[in-house]
Amino acid sequence: MGLSQRTSSWSVEQVLTWVQEKHPEHMSRLQKTIIEHDVSGRALLRLKQDHLELLGVEDEEQQQEMLQDLLLLRLQEEIDELTDICSDCFSP
Repeated sequence: MGLSQRTSSWSVEQVLTWVQEKHPEHMSRLQKTIIEHDVSGRALLRLKQDHLELLGVEDEEQQQEMLQDLLLLRLQEEIDELTDICSDCFSP
């Protein structure tokens, strides 16, 4: 995927790219809403199941798939933050 920077710094366009790559079946449904609500990477990381319903993802199985991918994004964000902290602590 062409999204190398941290998720929390993604623009709305980068969020749309992620949705297109990970969940293309939801793109037509989510695109307008993501743009209207200015869903950045920081907001994406905070989405929960009820938010997905409001965004138009109503099928529970599809919600769970998206929530798993969002969890992976959150975990990667945490790993990146810890890596930064550790590198600051151990740099000469």
